[in-house]
Amino acid sequence: MKAKDIMTKDVLTVSLDTTVKKVAELLADYEISGAPVLDEHDRVIGVVTESDLIEQKKNLHLPTVVTLFEGVLFLERPQKMKREIEKMLGATVKDIYSKKVITINENTTMEDIATIMSEKKVHLLPVLRGDDLVGVVGKVDVVRALAKE
Repeated sequence: MKAKDIMTKDVLTVSLDTTVKKVAELLADYEISGAPVLDEHDRVIGVVTESDLIEQKKNLHLPTVVTLFEGVLFLERPQKMKREIEKMLGATVKDIYSKKVITINENTTMEDIATIMSEKKVHLLPVLRGDDLVGVVGKVDVVRALAKE
């Protein structure tokens, strides 16, 4: 079985300026876990998921610091803390979405899809034909396919 056999073809997408509130409403209304983020040319540039929304409500983790000779050393990357703060305060998709998107094509096998989801800890894979979005494969699509086998 391949991606083209199990993918959802009617894909809900969002843009960078979609509000976080609207994304939450869409994911809840359509009972989906995420949506591809498209740029102004309808190219996939990322994914926004329930996890991105949930991260907005978590407690801020303050980095561990060490004082040495009147200087302060961060034991974590300052960029990580900056990104966490941006996500927590985010008002639009641009502020919270995952830019590191993993895509597949229509001929990706179900075994490869399962491996990617498991190893990369992603649960929504946009399916591309060239640069064009033609579907998405989510965890529920894989589970449905397994149930049919």
